[in-house]
Amino acid sequence: MKIQVLFGTESGNAEIAAEDLADSMRNDSQEVHVHDLSAFSISELQHDTMYVFLCSTYGEGELPNTALPFYADLSVVRPDLTGVRYAMFGLGDTFYTETYGQGATKLDDKLSELGAERVGEIGRYDASSWEPVGEAAVAWFAGVLDEVAAAR
Repeated sequence: MKIQVLFGTESGNAEIAAEDLADSMRNDSQEVHVHDLSAFSISELQHDTMYVFLCSTYGEGELPNTALPFYADLSVVRPDLTGVRYAMFGLGDTFYTETYGQGATKLDDKLSELGAERVGEIGRYDASSWEPVGEAAVAWFAGVLDEVAAAR
């Protein structure tokens, strides 16, 4: 299975988590590529690839700057994403209760609206927990892979 790990970040934590997640998958001999969402075009979305989005929340529940161009393209072009499968992992801080993880939620809502199918629950990372973000992403994705295997 081809896997693309795509991250949207403001301070770099989603990138760290994306690299740690990709490294863990490469150890399992998976074909994995990592891209910043600012350098990934919606035209590159394919049906034969599993996409793993790691997206932080910025400001008052907004997407981080590196995810904005991708989200804007989804909103304007509105591609038919039927058949595209993805998983979503959100980064935030529960100290900000009203906006916790909203960046990932907004991206998830848009992908779903356009017909993409999310595999598993949205993963959530709480920066207040002091758990290493990469470890949290790897543990969450193990459950996603179990769901992918069960669906086969």
